[in-house]
Amino acid sequence: MSDLPFGFRPSDEGDDDANASAGGGSDDAAGQPNPNDPFSALFGGSPQDLGAAFQRLGQLLSSPSASGPVNWEAAADTARQTVAQAGDASVTMADRQAVTDALNLADLWLEPATSLPASGARAQAWSRADWVHQTLPQWRDLIEPLAQRVADASTQAVPEEMRAMAGPLLGVMQQMSGAMFGTQVGQGLGTLATEVVGSTDVALPLAPVGTSALVPDNVRAFGAGLGVPDDEVRLYLALREAAHQRLFHHAPWLRTRITSAVDDYARGITVDVSSIESAMQGIDPTNPAALQELVTSGVFEPPTTPEQEGALSRLEAVLALVEGWVDDVVDAAAEPHLPSAPALREAVRRARATGGPAQATFATLVGLELRPRRVREAAALWHALAQDQGVSGRDAVWDHPDLMPSGDDLDEPGAFVERLRAGEAPLDLSSLDEAPPAPPEAPSA
Repeated sequence: MSDLPFGFRPSDEGDDDANASAGGGSDDAAGQPNPNDPFSALFGGSPQDLGAAFQRLGQLLSSPSASGPVNWEAAADTARQTVAQAGDASVTMADRQAVTDALNLADLWLEPATSLPASGARAQAWSRADWVHQTLPQWRDLIEPLAQRVADASTQAVPEEMRAMAGPLLGVMQQMSGAMFGTQVGQGLGTLATEVVGSTDVALPLAPVGTSALVPDNVRAFGAGLGVPDDEVRLYLALREAAHQRLFHHAPWLRTRITSAVDDYARGITVDVSSIESAMQGIDPTNPAALQELVTSGVFEPPTTPEQEGALSRLEAVLALVEGWVDDVVDAAAEPHLPSAPALREAVRRARATGGPAQATFATLVGLELRPRRVREAAALWHALAQDQGVSGRDAVWDHPDLMPSGDDLDEPGAFVERLRAGEAPLDLSSLDEAPPAPPEAPSA
């Protein structure tokens, strides 16, 4: 497990070829900025870029968003640049119609596979730049508290008397930190935009409320080389998008549970000042390459507390339960209609095993690597529950957060099903949301 927040990762020692291709320098093999290297976007790859870079840095530090822990102007600009460098095909009218038709048909196919009602979301087709623009507000809600905790921990690590002496300099350093965070977040989002196929790939509803979306360019890229017709690929991925939409529409508390786990992790972030001071001895602050090497060395890695481990475990469990439920529902919905469903299911699992968008997102944000094994275990639990309790019994578990399986239940799904069969859980908590009955009137004298 990597505990480096915001994508700062130590280099792979002893593997120069891997470092060269996976981000050992400031650019990747295609000449694009490395999403784990914010220095490449701020300072460029050569001394000739420094003039323009410092001019851009001055603009960022004077922007309205420069005062927060993340400079969101830098994030948006960097994300757009990353997408443009990777290529972004325009969405055609044919794409829009195909996506609308696929999502509408997906909702029909899901009807017998789940008791959760359709979300009623409006279907949209997005370009990669659209995905960045439309999802940025949700990313801000998720990332800002974590970034604020990192900034607060860094400030608190400075002795009080030094803070008073530093004054304006400390403020400038915080602005530069915000620009660095913003640049790195933007690189991460821009890279994600080239991989995601819809608005729910990261196990969170990132689209505006009432919107369901696919990214046609990425849908085509996902199906490339599979030997499956494009319309079947689109339909299968539409099933996954529509299933996610139903789940988050039915269980709005899910988003809060996920963000709460991230917040619980953030509260434990501390900064080891002595280690940083020791590592910075002898570093030339005018040398961007030396600064980059310091950042990627792991010196800024915060120690993980038992409380943080618990928060990560809860986050991993709920993400696995979401993805496992979607896997089980989509398998049942696709089987009668799509001959290519097994091949497409295997392609999704293979992408997940090699590090899909959800894993990349949470590894970058909170150092959590979502283990594919946990998703398989969650899918097995939901399948066993459907076999024993029926589709409606399986889906009723999403009615209240207290009914949800725990991480321990993923290890023993049979025991969870047995408890349900024995009536030990889930409990019917619907009455808790209702007003208590009025007391009987006292008999008249």
